[in-house]
Amino acid sequence: MQFWTSMLLLAAGAEAHYQFPRLIVNGVTDAADWQTVRQTKNYQTNSGVTSVTSPDMRCYQMRPGSKTATVAAGTELGFVASSAVTHFGPVQFYMARVPDSADINTWEPAGNVWFKAASITAVPPMGSGEATWPAYNKKSVSFTIPKNVPSGKYLVRVESIALHQAQSVGGAQMYLSCAQIEVTGGGSGTPGPLVAFPGAYQATDPGLRWSYYPIPTSYTAPGPAVWSG
Repeated sequence: MQFWTSMLLLAAGAEAHYQFPRLIVNGVTDAADWQTVRQTKNYQTNSGVTSVTSPDMRCYQMRPGSKTATVAAGTELGFVASSAVTHFGPVQFYMARVPDSADINTWEPAGNVWFKAASITAVPPMGSGEATWPAYNKKSVSFTIPKNVPSGKYLVRVESIALHQAQSVGGAQMYLSCAQIEVTGGGSGTPGPLVAFPGAYQATDPGLRWSYYPIPTSYTAPGPAVWSG
């Protein structure tokens, strides 16, 4: 029974890929795709990134940005999932400060520039359903901009780590995109630790693996600790 359950889950997930093409700011959703979010390479295929050593781990970017959303520190920022987060696993949010001298539309976030701002991860007891994974099957995901993050322009990277085929190394799929925002009313915090993409994850990280049988007794998402601000 366990074998057939796993096979059905894998088959059902084969076509159920997704993107994050729109922001939700102050409860208002972007009017069209890829406005404040940089267009990703999977805008037609919906496929995820499978190599953690690929530069696509930064923003999976196909085209530069064109617009920037204004978001107050301490308020909620959301991403629309098209059509929903249809694979189980954690959803994480990273932010990278754009240098004052750089153009946010074209800035490349290479090197140790990313800090983890939030993580929607597993809730015990462990399983592969919505009871364990709060973001699973949601049509949007959101987090709160840390209230002490300094004001300025940032890229915000949303990342859904799909674990449905992660029984072996390299099986996890990352669905991600980067939005362009300007934070106002920020504080004087020092976000960190700062990490790089690629580089923050290793293919062998336990958080990039999943077992249907036996079911794990715990789960820790990959990457650094969340900076709460």
